[in-house]
Amino acid sequence: MNSGISQVFRRELTCPICMNCFIDPVIIDCGHSFCRPCFYLNWQDIPILTQCFECIKTTQQRNLKTNIRLKKMVSLARKASLWLFLSSEEQMCGTHRETKKMFSLEHRYHRHRPVEWAGEEQREKLLTKMQSLWEKACENQRNLNVETTRISHWKDYVNVRLEAIRAEYQKMPAFHHEEEKHNLEMLKKKGKDIFHQLHLSKAKMAHRREILRGTYEELMKMCHKPDVELLQVFPCRTESVLLHMRQPLNLELRAGPVTGLRDRLNQFRVDITLHHNEANSHIFRCGDLRSICIGCDRQNAPHITATPTSFLAWGAQNFTSGKYYWEVHVGDSWNWAFGVCNKYWKGKNQNGNIYGEEGLFSLECVKNDIQCSLFTTSPMTLQYVPRPTSHVGLFLDCEARTVSFVDVNQSSPIYTIPNCSFSPPLRPIFSCIHL
Repeated sequence: MNSGISQVFRRELTCPICMNCFIDPVIIDCGHSFCRPCFYLNWQDIPILTQCFECIKTTQQRNLKTNIRLKKMVSLARKASLWLFLSSEEQMCGTHRETKKMFSLEHRYHRHRPVEWAGEEQREKLLTKMQSLWEKACENQRNLNVETTRISHWKDYVNVRLEAIRAEYQKMPAFHHEEEKHNLEMLKKKGKDIFHQLHLSKAKMAHRREILRGTYEELMKMCHKPDVELLQVFPCRTESVLLHMRQPLNLELRAGPVTGLRDRLNQFRVDITLHHNEANSHIFRCGDLRSICIGCDRQNAPHITATPTSFLAWGAQNFTSGKYYWEVHVGDSWNWAFGVCNKYWKGKNQNGNIYGEEGLFSLECVKNDIQCSLFTTSPMTLQYVPRPTSHVGLFLDCEARTVSFVDVNQSSPIYTIPNCSFSPPLRPIFSCIHL
């Protein structure tokens, strides 16, 4: 091949980032290609929308596709380079003046394979290991981002919890002063301990990120080696690096019981009934007919099948003014929600699916892998409290424009949604998803 053409051809097979021959080339939406590892490493900490390294056009980072044609051309170029090396004087048999036949031994099957094929196979194995490493690196980065966000908000969250406890005691007789002092001090101490644990967890994840990235770069360097050298390199082991991936901490800021909390709220107790057209077999009336039982767990309701099901149900009552309190029995279930909603939100969600949270003021419990997350809506706020395992109370104050949730068994406030944009009338809502 003409040397000028050969140089142009080689330039087209060179990654503009690492300036080496492509390994696992990917094409982005502007049409340019890069090594997948180069793209990963250079845009790891950049948002999804970023700029192409060559044309500076905005591009989408996710869903990278292999440039198959370019990858085949690179493979052919490597084989040609290998045969050029094998045809050199040093690789000629001195007796027969023929090119030496080089083979790679596969110890597992005791087979010999031509080196030009063995080199590509070894490179593909390394790329498979690199992909697993990168997926773990991304998981670790997501977890690190979670811990970083929690640290930035944790002190504010603890202060909100402290204010909620103080607000409850202000409504109680003065002789609860010592209990209030004890509960506040205990909550402050737990808040500081968790803050320290978050920093420790973040530091360990940051250290893990450097280990994963370093191992990934080491494998990337191996992939760039010529086939003959690649087959002589003992690949680094990645199994130990992939083990023991740290997960975000399961945070629980438990508050002490507030004596007399339920007695005070029971002054506003109401009987919640379901609209007869919206009653569902997953909801059961229980006790003194002033509480609802949500049976989303097969242990609570054995007749529920294992197929995914969901429902929305509304209470028959409308609330426009005054104060009201009722309870829901959630048992040991998860993937439930209950609260109040306005007419606007109800009109959008008649078909059983939930679209948005505007006009919805609820407490929701969602199981995510092995953990359960508790959060409130309007706005969406994570609640780092133990998951209620029996009764949860709701206190609606239309004049103060607040919705408060209480862990009845613990006699402890969960959260009060302030400054609610109610737009009466309001109706109770119950929701459950069984997976």
